[in-house]
Amino acid sequence: MKAGGRRERRREAAEYYRGQRVPERTEEALNALFLLRPGDLYGELANYLSKYSKAPIICKLVGRKVLDGVGQPTLEVEIYCTVKNYEQRICSTVMSCHSTIPENALPETIEADEKERNDSVNTAVEWVNESLNTMLRDLEPTDQCQVDKMLGEYFTNKVEEKKKIQKQVEEAAEATLALTPSTPSPASPPGKKKAAKSGFLSVAERPIPPAEPAEPVLCGSLAIGGTSLAIAKAGATISHIPLYSHIALLKHDQESPEEITLPLPMVTLLNCEKISPSKLKLAKEVMLIPPVQLSLRQGIERVLHIQKEMTRLLESAGKMPGRQPADSKKGRAQNSGKKGPTQFLKRISHLGCLTTGYDDVEQLLLMMQTACSNIGLELGTDVYLAINCAAHELMDYDKGKYEILTGTFKSPDEMVAMYGELIDKFPFIIALIDPLRKEDREQWSNICCALGSKCYLIAEDAATCISKLKMDQNINTPMCSGVVLKYINQTKVSDLIELTGILDGQRHITILGSPDGESCDDSLVDLAVGLGARFIKLGGLCRGERATKYNRLLAIEEELAKNRNLR
Repeated sequence: MKAGGRRERRREAAEYYRGQRVPERTEEALNALFLLRPGDLYGELANYLSKYSKAPIICKLVGRKVLDGVGQPTLEVEIYCTVKNYEQRICSTVMSCHSTIPENALPETIEADEKERNDSVNTAVEWVNESLNTMLRDLEPTDQCQVDKMLGEYFTNKVEEKKKIQKQVEEAAEATLALTPSTPSPASPPGKKKAAKSGFLSVAERPIPPAEPAEPVLCGSLAIGGTSLAIAKAGATISHIPLYSHIALLKHDQESPEEITLPLPMVTLLNCEKISPSKLKLAKEVMLIPPVQLSLRQGIERVLHIQKEMTRLLESAGKMPGRQPADSKKGRAQNSGKKGPTQFLKRISHLGCLTTGYDDVEQLLLMMQTACSNIGLELGTDVYLAINCAAHELMDYDKGKYEILTGTFKSPDEMVAMYGELIDKFPFIIALIDPLRKEDREQWSNICCALGSKCYLIAEDAATCISKLKMDQNINTPMCSGVVLKYINQTKVSDLIELTGILDGQRHITILGSPDGESCDDSLVDLAVGLGARFIKLGGLCRGERATKYNRLLAIEEELAKNRNLR
């Protein structure tokens, strides 16, 4: 019986191996390796036979709460796949968090935002470890479209669930209100009237459009974006290609472009904080853009030289003898008419750049010109400027005007005229980001007609969120040169691919932007390269989470140049 059982097992094994074509494939492998005679025979044999193995499939997703570059909670998503019968950790991604809270927000507003973020991250971790882990199991990580479709459906269901809950809460509140007996409001004491603030209200030249409500962010939405990006990274790893190549293949229907153009970096040099003691509020970020004829490495080195000289100038101004604080009367009297910055705050912003303040925009630009001239460079030839105006943070809704300097207000129409004069006087400014609120559509059209041939007019916060842009296929502002896209919340890789295709078709430029709450994950750079973005906006060069991305961009340039794929 034992001998017969062994013969039966051998017969079954032989049939099984023949059914899998093991004998002929082994013979092919041995014949091929005999000709090669590699140093590591068994290693090469394993490589040869691995092409017949099954495609890796997702076996587990792990979500966890981690910290971003500014110490705020965010989401990390890890992908595990079954590869050749074994579970392997393939990759992970850490999401960047974007806050819409302005710099000068009240402490209670900031505290509420931090609580909301914390709740959102906790919910996202729960979604990844439970629902998404089960939903995506056994899918191939290279099937990005299918994964993103399922993620989109899951998110839509969650939105509908929230709407139903909100409706039930509202109905319950209405029912409670109907049962509560109404009490007459107390009469006003004789001789007292409601205070009328007619003497304190400034009447705008024309009524401005009210601010549109902020785009709602579903608690836990980070899980969608984090999982989609992690799957894309896993697909690239499984395919043994860089993430930017994987993204380019997805965008171009699996046809690899012969040449790839790197995005030009918008490197933030100065962060002119709107809460600093200085007057200037108009320029939130001042960015340097190297000329296209330089390699990326040469461009970054040039920016570093300018940054070093700018730091020297600011420190020299800060050490002026007899210098008084900017808010003292004596200081104002002594510094009257001087062109030094009001106060140099010797620290690095969360954006990875120098933090300082100025009394007007011309003072800032003249200082930039001096810094470049001191090291033999000319603005407008050797390097260009871009300014993030962040105009949505400047609107005084009581006055119906923008506060561009402390105590100086301009209407939307006056803003258009002011920008025209600024670009005429300083033609080395080639891009303005968010020069107006998104609600000022008429003025967006006017500024684009006036300046569209002289500089890029970019919508960042002035553009709608990615999901709406994709659905409407229309930029919220009637006219602009391009849009800054940020990979945040429920954004999926497929959304970016589709939207950049729409923007390309409309002849709008695409800028991939880094959110305020950055992490050390450098995937954004690969996304920008693979999608063919014209610019990439990563902040300054001084913080680790920012420098990591610039280093990744330099590594991609080196790799493309080596493979002769760099345009």
